[in-house]
Amino acid sequence: MSLSSHPRRLAAFLAAAVVSLSACGAAAAEDAVVIPPPAVDQAAGSGTETAIFAGGCFWGVQGVFQHVKGVKSAVSGYAGGDAKTAQYETVSTGSTGHAEAVQVKFDPKQVTYGKLLQIFFSVAHNPTQLNFQGPDRGTQYRSALFVADPEQRKVAESYIDQLDKSHVFPQPIVTKVSEATGFYPAEAYHQDFLTLNPTYPYIVHNDLPKIANLKSLFPADYRSQPVLVLKAKG
Repeated sequence: MSLSSHPRRLAAFLAAAVVSLSACGAAAAEDAVVIPPPAVDQAAGSGTETAIFAGGCFWGVQGVFQHVKGVKSAVSGYAGGDAKTAQYETVSTGSTGHAEAVQVKFDPKQVTYGKLLQIFFSVAHNPTQLNFQGPDRGTQYRSALFVADPEQRKVAESYIDQLDKSHVFPQPIVTKVSEATGFYPAEAYHQDFLTLNPTYPYIVHNDLPKIANLKSLFPADYRSQPVLVLKAKG
């Protein structure tokens, strides 16, 4: 993808690059945090379940979940707003109510919702940052969980409370838990972006370290070959 395809994110990266690179070299925007598994989790069910996660730029969040065993698909998109405003340029204004999000379909016999939450809070993003992640700023980059049912809500809220009480993060978790009312897949050029653009500066500095952290902290859940959107459609 050409740099002109996403000028806002490129501009945000370049604006932060001078400060971030001079301060910490090629380090990731956020470090992984070792956290305990959830005390409350869903029982292993049958069939395929769906969960929606929002934690900053969807490129990295999608990339992380695509490398998790038991995940059948991870699609970048928009959640929290209306269908008519679910386009990248419109969402990027920060005025639509949408968050950049990833819809994950998974096999609960292989990976539980609680395990996905642990990976989400540990390596996919920083849940203590309000309306920003790394160099990205705006409500579209907020931390949010869009739950499919009361059981997911129970697991998510219980886990957030557990992590806050254990003080594994230096600040309170700001992740908002809301009912999933709609998910709108992002434009094709956003799908599988991490895998297709491994040398793109934003990916190198902000997202590839997340994949390395996933492999290091969750070796039993990591798979080297990601499940890709374009391959699934093909």
